Amino acid sequence: MDPSRPREPGPSEAPLPPDELAHRLTEVYDLVGPLYRRAQRGVEQGLAAEGLSVGVRAVLALLHRHGPMTVPQMGRAQAISRQFVQRMVNDAAARGLVESIPNPAHRRSSLIRLTDEGGAVIAAVLDREHALLREVGGGLTGAEVAACLRVLGLMLRGLDHVAED
Repeated sequence: MDPSRPREPGPSEAPLPPDELAHRLTEVYDLVGPLYRRAQRGVEQGLAAEGLSVGVRAVLALLHRHGPMTVPQMGRAQAISRQFVQRMVNDAAARGLVESIPNPAHRRSSLIRLTDEGGAVIAAVLDREHALLREVGGGLTGAEVAACLRVLGLMLRGLDHVAED
């Protein structure tokens, strides 16, 4: 079976039995790994103009989508360590892309927010990435994308027990 052309499910298809589901989800993992690595390389190549790392880009994108957040919130959202997020925040702050502001909900954990320059930088990066993703094609429907997001979200939640270093 060609993995780039998944079979079309029937309109009233029953859920897969656990063993078959496990085998099919392995196929998803087999595609997600190379997809992630290629996408990361593409992002890195696209970030060269701004001199950003993938980690700083991830922090900027989170703040762009969700507004001010604490370092621990960003770490949980990205499933990476607070220490790594803190280094990325420090790098972004040194470039004037983010700033720390008081957190009314918690005195000891400041909120990090985008500066105007940081907002402009991440908007340009996201616009460039959006233009590339428009080329994906394949006639995908909203329902297919929603199903993909549902499957990936369930797979991610299924790994919630895996320790984060």
